[in-house]
Amino acid sequence: MTTTIDLDAPAREPTFVGVSAGRRMKNAGATALVGLAFLIALVPLIWVVYSVLANGAGAVLNSQWWSQSLNGLLARQQGGGAYHAIIGTLFQGLVCAAIATPIGIMVAVYLVEYGGRSRLARATTFMVDILTGVPSIVAALFIYAVWISIFGLGRSALAVSLALVLLMVPVVVRSSEEMLRIVPDDLREASYALGVPKWKTIVKVVIPTALSGMLTGVVLALARVMGETAPVLILVAYAPYINFNIFEGNMASLPLLMTVERNNPTDAGSYRVWGAAITLILIITLFQLLAAFLSKVTAPKTK
Repeated sequence: MTTTIDLDAPAREPTFVGVSAGRRMKNAGATALVGLAFLIALVPLIWVVYSVLANGAGAVLNSQWWSQSLNGLLARQQGGGAYHAIIGTLFQGLVCAAIATPIGIMVAVYLVEYGGRSRLARATTFMVDILTGVPSIVAALFIYAVWISIFGLGRSALAVSLALVLLMVPVVVRSSEEMLRIVPDDLREASYALGVPKWKTIVKVVIPTALSGMLTGVVLALARVMGETAPVLILVAYAPYINFNIFEGNMASLPLLMTVERNNPTDAGSYRVWGAAITLILIITLFQLLAAFLSKVTAPKTK
């Protein structure tokens, strides 16, 4: 039995079956639930932002807040600023980033480009997962045990930075690993076809292609660890004056300033707590804007 096909027959127009009423109702219900969830999540965010702005705007709008410390001021005295705490926060965060960024990127490159399914790669991935869930106080206690108890070194801002490194490295590894994985294999294969060695392909092709997302992940990871309180409470003491030496001596930071002044029941203490809170939010916001700018600048150019 043979089947003949009439090539001259007109093509059949596709028929569209309208969406049923039940599907339209389900779509409307799902849309309403998503919108409601968004509004519920937005309420506490607006509440927090409003509270911080209403209570801390007076501090950040005062020029002394950015240019003076609290050295010589009593707990109940108004005045002074958070210059010493801002300097300490930036120093500790930048030292942490200088250590954690190259380590995290190199680990990510190994896992994506060299590790494969080897035992070392699986063990490294497992340890990164463990570090991702480690609380900040555990990282601080580990550095305290090694840095102070075993090596006999003093409490310092450098010890705080080392504790923050343990919190920042897994975030950098995960973000960099994801950015490296989305680089098309065609770029690698084209480079190999031209006789370029693998290491040079990674340096000249793979990393520049993924650099935009990697820098964004680094800056966002830094913004996250700068607000940690446990490491500064355990590894360095508060100082109301400015200290530019991260290797020795007490050093303030914005989280530590808020913790100390929280126990100050006077109006001056409340003023400093809210001022430090909004200052920390502003610094983190600036880092996030910097991440967006770096992502745009370093994005691969397409014609």
